[in-house]
Amino acid sequence: MKTNPHFQDADAFYEQLLDAHAGLSREDSELLNARLILLLANQIGEASVLKACIDAARELPAAPV
Repeated sequence: MKTNPHFQDADAFYEQLLDAHAGLSREDSELLNARLILLLANQIGEASVLKACIDAARELPAAPV
């Protein structure tokens, strides 16, 4: 699992992600996130890497509200 930033253009990706959610209801936004997660997981493919990513994401501190 890569833990160092590996984006070619993180700002552009973030903007694309925000644009993809523009105008969606909360439910549709959550469905978009779920589909995106599955597509990205398919790109990774390796079960042990996916498990490591899930575990790492659970360990990250919660975002401030």
